[in-house]
Amino acid sequence: MSDQPEQAQGRLHRLNLVMILPLIVATGVLLVAMDSRTWWHAVVLGLGVAAAVVTFARWAAGDLSRVAVPCLAVAAPVWPVGALLIDSGTAFYGISFVGAHVIPQLRRRRGAAAVLLSGFVAAVGAAKLLTEGDDSGDLIKYLIVPVGVTAALTGLMFPNKRFYDVVADLEEAREREAELAVARERIRFASDLHDIQGHTLHVVKLKIALAQKLLHSDTGRVEEELREVHALIADTISQTKELAYAQRRLNLSAELENAKNLFEAAGIRVHVDRAAGFDGRPGELLGQVLRETTTNILRHAQADEVWITLSQSGITVVNDGVPDTPLPELRGLAALRERVVDNGGELLVEQEDGRFRTAAAFPAPRPGATSDNA
Repeated sequence: MSDQPEQAQGRLHRLNLVMILPLIVATGVLLVAMDSRTWWHAVVLGLGVAAAVVTFARWAAGDLSRVAVPCLAVAAPVWPVGALLIDSGTAFYGISFVGAHVIPQLRRRRGAAAVLLSGFVAAVGAAKLLTEGDDSGDLIKYLIVPVGVTAALTGLMFPNKRFYDVVADLEEAREREAELAVARERIRFASDLHDIQGHTLHVVKLKIALAQKLLHSDTGRVEEELREVHALIADTISQTKELAYAQRRLNLSAELENAKNLFEAAGIRVHVDRAAGFDGRPGELLGQVLRETTTNILRHAQADEVWITLSQSGITVVNDGVPDTPLPELRGLAALRERVVDNGGELLVEQEDGRFRTAAAFPAPRPGATSDNA
């Protein structure tokens, strides 16, 4: 059993011990005092009460199986001895209580066991009537009441067990939900970390390669590229810290400008059509989609042109230069698709005629503002 169900069972255990166990003990002591005329009467009847108390305590703790057989062995003889030798009509207390708690815990043949228990109580009562006569008072005392109480108590314990099972299932489901939430948060954190550092590393690789080409022909441009690399790494460190402290927020406009600069630095013509703006969670997700798509284009495509459209419903990025062979698995976009869907949107990727199209859309767009072409 997992920790959470154990804690729930522990709380119920303490509640039962505090509220119900004293009532069981008090009832048992009262019955023993009423029917005992000698010390050995009290010992015999007390054994039945003791078996009932131990059974309830271990049942409430969820550990009844360990004491079920010993308690039945102790309680079962008390009823015939009490009825036939002590003339106690309440000696069935122990066997009825123990049997009613043990039977619902059986894995199979619980109905047969319930009938057998009632039959045993009835048989002892019938034997008492045969030896004492058919007085109507004895019929009620030794047969009707014992069998009725035993059957009723056993019947009540079946839904009671179901209640405890439901409580355990609910606690286990709650624990699994918490574990799933933690796993989702870890995946989200890993995906965000991939977005930040994976994107940065690919851009740094691109800029360093460009600096190497220009090292002997344009040192000014090389210095500029190295300064941008330094600034990019510093910004990545800052974003990583923000991510670690749950303070990171993507700005769609900044991501759009960053994507333009990166494509232009790589010699790719960029066409931007911005007819709307987004903020809040949709804006962050669209910024992530744009960042991941930019990284994929720089990594996997030999693009000459890129078209970025920010419409009232979402963002679309189309690039040429896609090889005829199937693209490698784009895990970043696959993870983003789950996030977009979880927030009520959709993310589609298509490859056709040498072009790759990435489109993310939300059903509740926020009207925005400007258009920009580059």
